[in-house]
Amino acid sequence: MAMIKSALELALEKTKDMKVDPVALEASETKQDGKRTAGQYLEDPDSVDIEKKLAACPKDKRVHLKAGMHEILSSQLQLPTGEAGLEKLEKIAAAYVALSAGAGLLGGAVGGAIAEKKIQGLFQQLAAFLKQYLDDMKNVEQVIKKQWAPKLREKERQMAARLGQDVRLDPMMDPEFSAFYKQNVGALRQQYQAALDKAKQDLAGMIGLPQE
Repeated sequence: MAMIKSALELALEKTKDMKVDPVALEASETKQDGKRTAGQYLEDPDSVDIEKKLAACPKDKRVHLKAGMHEILSSQLQLPTGEAGLEKLEKIAAAYVALSAGAGLLGGAVGGAIAEKKIQGLFQQLAAFLKQYLDDMKNVEQVIKKQWAPKLREKERQMAARLGQDVRLDPMMDPEFSAFYKQNVGALRQQYQAALDKAKQDLAGMIGLPQE
């Protein structure tokens, strides 16, 4: 009876002839370094000098370092659930300004200054955009609940008649209302998310990353 090969042995057989691309491997490692740097920056901005980190990185590898940092930083740009979600914008903006050094189309100090100005302008727009999102979400919730109020009161009346006592229903516990709510709120959130995703793409371009 033939020996049954282990999963490890089978995996080694399949990969023994595979060649590692040193360039791709180095690019991946540099990107991971960028991710770690961005994570450390978000935890403690004063402990990381992004411009110095970029300057120490060979020019042909900076795009990978920036890509890793952008992946982590942009993941923090999300539709907020409250005002607290807006507090980190200033910190993230400062990181992108540092990443924009020398990323402008004209190159050097002039190009970097142009990119910095664009980034600062974009984050000012983002702050207003995300505040508007919170306001719009509150308004939509109020409108939805107001529209649904008569139907909810009728359900409460019917249940009270059956049970012989007053009934107060939580709208979100009502499956019909919950579906109606998710449909309308979801449509609004989707519109804002699309605009936010576009802003993230713009940021990538502003720091010199190739557009997808």
